[in-house]
Amino acid sequence: MASNEVSCDLKPRVDAARERLDAHVREIVAWHFDPETGCPFWLDFAAKLDWDPRKEVKGFDDLRRFGFFEDEWLRGGPVRRWVPKGLADKPVYVFETGGTTGVPKSRINIDDFRIDYSEFSHTLPDEFFPPGADWIQVGPSGPRRLRLAVEHLAQVRGGICFQIDLDPRWVVKLLKKGDIKAAEAYKKHCIDQAVIILENHPNIKCLFTTPKLLEALADRVSLKEMGITGVFCGGTEMTPQFHRFAREELLEGAYFAATYGNTLMGLACHKPFDPADNHAIIYYPPQPRAVSQVVDPDDMDTVVDHGETGRVLLTTLTKEFFMPRFPERDECEREPPIELYPWDGVRNVRPFSQTKEKVAIGVY
Repeated sequence: MASNEVSCDLKPRVDAARERLDAHVREIVAWHFDPETGCPFWLDFAAKLDWDPRKEVKGFDDLRRFGFFEDEWLRGGPVRRWVPKGLADKPVYVFETGGTTGVPKSRINIDDFRIDYSEFSHTLPDEFFPPGADWIQVGPSGPRRLRLAVEHLAQVRGGICFQIDLDPRWVVKLLKKGDIKAAEAYKKHCIDQAVIILENHPNIKCLFTTPKLLEALADRVSLKEMGITGVFCGGTEMTPQFHRFAREELLEGAYFAATYGNTLMGLACHKPFDPADNHAIIYYPPQPRAVSQVVDPDDMDTVVDHGETGRVLLTTLTKEFFMPRFPERDECEREPPIELYPWDGVRNVRPFSQTKEKVAIGVY
């Protein structure tokens, strides 16, 4: 039965996590709305308000006063309007998300991608992702943060990351034209490159890739014979069906770390595998740096009960990037807190069923 109740044993940890989140919200709002440290976008936004966020935002619930973060605010420039004054002397990266049609959304990064993936590293078992082992990334590259982020993950674990170049926007164009043959040829081209690297660099033990590319790679070679012991995997095709298929047919004993992440949020951690979950893909956001709520799509101020389906409402809270209450183009079930992550999670994230836009899913 769906509810919002939390077990008595877990409640102290849930309450402590909420207190930490509220304190973090106050710190981040104070930073982004301080004329000395804030970014031009939020300082201009505050100038049009009849209230002071630094005085009136006391915790996470008060972020409702900002309304909903608008998708279009991240499209186009000048991108420096998002750089906080307090970090203006730091080297700045810009990462893109979307853009298969129209102008992509841009997010500035300084150290967030390193922090996200350094923290995620602690969730990977050394037995399967050996310290000092090298990595290979077979997935989206170019202006996306994955390329630098996975490389950083390899480096903090003492390894070197080999990269395969892949442009998903080109794949989407091919699919929209109905040129399936060319899309398959491009996928084969990427897998060919990965096989050459794997055959010639025996210290590679760890793989990041996406579901369709993992399947294509496993069709070509034995991951076990190639020395792969840990697979870090995420993408649009991650479903319970694929999760079961990967574990039972593709991995050959390698550890499977499913992930849900994006340029705007960072990287969520997967719930450790439990057969009782029936291969559901369950993630917990990196709170307090990011919070995922599951809300009623017709009333996004209302959070659905645990176990019920809703739309993902994302809030990002770092000194580099403040994004309150952004309606994602995803839906899922709301997952209750667990001992390891004493806050809400999400189950089986998938494209939002009520969206009017057609989602193109390619080889990645």
